[in-house]
Amino acid sequence: MAAMPLPESGPGEGLDPVSLMSLVQGRVPDMPVEEAFVWFDAASPEGWRVEFIEGEIHVTSPRSGEHEEVVSGISGQVRDHRKDLGRYTSIGLCVPGASSTGWVMPDLVIAPKGSFANEDKYHDPAAVLLVAEVTSRSTGDNDRHKKILGYARAGIPVYLLIDREAGNAVLYTEPVGEKYEHQEIFKLSKVVPLPEPLGFELDTSEF
Repeated sequence: MAAMPLPESGPGEGLDPVSLMSLVQGRVPDMPVEEAFVWFDAASPEGWRVEFIEGEIHVTSPRSGEHEEVVSGISGQVRDHRKDLGRYTSIGLCVPGASSTGWVMPDLVIAPKGSFANEDKYHDPAAVLLVAEVTSRSTGDNDRHKKILGYARAGIPVYLLIDREAGNAVLYTEPVGEKYEHQEIFKLSKVVPLPEPLGFELDTSEF
């Protein structure tokens, strides 16, 4: 699915985070939701994340240092074990069926190097081997519920959820339809065996 082109500038260009959040809380211009998504995406300050999940727009502020340390830790272990793979943060995916557009931006995407070597902002997920999400209080429910449906529908082989609030790493594999057939829960600090095509153990003791 091709992503809707983003405007070079938008009606909210230059909005500070407080002004943007006031719009999110109800003062949004009257427009179709897909158009509103493009508007927010163009208006959001650098570092903010705008996603379109299950037909709803979600705007989140920059992640905390603790959150980013976990993402960096996962990325570093992938690098150590699989130097042939690319590790992508803040890259957009077009997840078919999640909504009419299906635009999401996972915390970490693992795919062969060169998989996203184009100028698109949102990409076909066909090459993706793993998506990882690290929960925060504002995004945890989406990571635990709505995103599972979208990632399964897209046929992404592995979804790794680091649920910091629950203290668990949840590994979803074998996508079929709108769900993953296999789910394993590991306490953080344990080793998580990532299946092929990754094929190594992820040490969560640092998370």
